[in-house]
Amino acid sequence: MYMGKHKEENEGLIKYGLPEDCWFHVDDLSSAHVYLRLQPGEALDDIPTDALLDCATLVKANSIVGCKKTSVYIVYTRWKNLKKTNDMVDGQVGFHRPENVRRIQVEKNNFIVNALNKTKVEKFPDLAALQQDRIREMQQEKKQHRREEEKAKKALDLEAKRAKEEFSYDRIMTSDNMTRNSEFEATADSTAAEEYEDDFF
Repeated sequence: MYMGKHKEENEGLIKYGLPEDCWFHVDDLSSAHVYLRLQPGEALDDIPTDALLDCATLVKANSIVGCKKTSVYIVYTRWKNLKKTNDMVDGQVGFHRPENVRRIQVEKNNFIVNALNKTKVEKFPDLAALQQDRIREMQQEKKQHRREEEKAKKALDLEAKRAKEEFSYDRIMTSDNMTRNSEFEATADSTAAEEYEDDFF
């Protein structure tokens, strides 16, 4: 979980977030931007209830107006759903898909706020570099996934080819394995044909 200290840091977080980030903000009020970094592959439904409450409570506590209210509504969505246009002021965002924004109500909870403040650590990471590192990592993961898919496809194709050859008559009905009728000596009692049949069976 991490939070911007002021609007400039909020802008950096908006611009250089990661696909796994989930964004929290007080609905219709000015507040801090709080982010929860999920594990790759996790969705909003995978956020534990306690973590959801912690993020929502932290956002409320860091809203000049919201912190004075008994309860407020918090909106949250994936970072990749945030939309920033040139006409927006610092800290302002829109959404690519508003239907993917969720809304919950949270009440004032000093116990949670105090517990979070005790574990607070101030850092100044290079957000742009972190984002580029994650992008490269995702690209490598995609390449590896494609290689594994191609390898699996080749294995299936080879197995299918072997199975086809195993049940094919092509390897049996060759000129080397066949005997022409002219190679048998004709006899009145068909002895040659019977001898051939005996050899065959």
